[in-house]
Amino acid sequence: MKSVYCAVALLLLFCGVLKVTAVLPSPANLTLDTLNTQYVLRWTCPHDTLENWSVTFTAQYISKYKLPQKSPTWLTACENTTDTWCDFTGRNLHYHGMYVLRVRTNSGTERSQWEVKDFCPDKDAALGPPSRVELAVESSVLTVMIYDPMTSRNASMKDDVYGLYFSIQYWKDSDQKKDYKYQNATLNLVSLSDLEPWTMYCLRVQSREGYSNKASVFSATQCRQTSGQSTVWHFMLPFLVSMLVCFLTVLLIAFVILKSYWVVKRTFFPSCQVPSSLLEYLHDSPSSSGQPSLLTLESEEICLRKLEVSPVMASLEVHADMEPTTLQADVSWHGRQDSGDSGLYSVEEHLAMLPEAQEAGMMVNMGADLEDEMSAAPPGIQCWNTTGTLDSLDKS
Repeated sequence: MKSVYCAVALLLLFCGVLKVTAVLPSPANLTLDTLNTQYVLRWTCPHDTLENWSVTFTAQYISKYKLPQKSPTWLTACENTTDTWCDFTGRNLHYHGMYVLRVRTNSGTERSQWEVKDFCPDKDAALGPPSRVELAVESSVLTVMIYDPMTSRNASMKDDVYGLYFSIQYWKDSDQKKDYKYQNATLNLVSLSDLEPWTMYCLRVQSREGYSNKASVFSATQCRQTSGQSTVWHFMLPFLVSMLVCFLTVLLIAFVILKSYWVVKRTFFPSCQVPSSLLEYLHDSPSSSGQPSLLTLESEEICLRKLEVSPVMASLEVHADMEPTTLQADVSWHGRQDSGDSGLYSVEEHLAMLPEAQEAGMMVNMGADLEDEMSAAPPGIQCWNTTGTLDSLDKS
């Protein structure tokens, strides 16, 4: 009779499990997002089935070698969480260990079946790139300083990854079609010496592990230009150019300042300036007072130079066998004389018959007229002579 009750109880329990399993679905599509020692388990849930349910999730893990035990102990990483992911980073999973992860759906007192996933960090976890890469150029040698990828505990991944090394990829930045070159290094300090001088090179580094044949993504690309062997002109040419530019700039500034100074000086402070007292005196003094005064436009018409005209005595030689028209006169004027001093009246009558004598007489008359006009001109008037120079008429 007792056995019958036990069989019925087991049957009812089995039917209840089937009912819960059929009603509350388990999470699906379990995946791991990993980088070095950071592990995040993600899953999905069918929203069309659970839209009328208020559900949570529970995630657990256990070392795989403990599963054959009679009562294995599962460790809980996330319990009754509403997120569809669970972080196993801080659970101290050994990098070379093997684990089993599982997750289920909870809704009140009901539970779904566990969804299980095996996980081995050494095999399944992604390897990260170097944490930092620094470049230094010395002549035509490019020195690369590589820093190890770090764990979640801020330790080097070389402590967990055996045979960790780095692969350096570099190329000329000027090439249209990039010709990639590679160099592997187990040390953190690497020198690239097969480079051309005065050339721009770019490089990036990735972490690699030979045992599992894992490789990380590349680090950020960095570019540097090699310098080559320096010469004197590499230092002198920029210095000379800068000195020339500075000299021309100072010269231009000095020229502008000097030019401005002379323009201002000539405009507002002319060098030749008639004193104001003299200007006032010259303007105020009348022309009839006998004092010097400024020349006006009306007085320019009578501005002539005083001339001194002296008659020239001509000696005339008469030959018996020559015609009167062939006489030649030698005119020589030495000073001013009055008409009463001429004692060659008979000679003047003969000279009047010649064209040269007539012209000389006209000159004598013109000189007398000019002398009369000059004596009548106001004193102190400046006049132009026949050669274009400015003369000052005397008062006498």
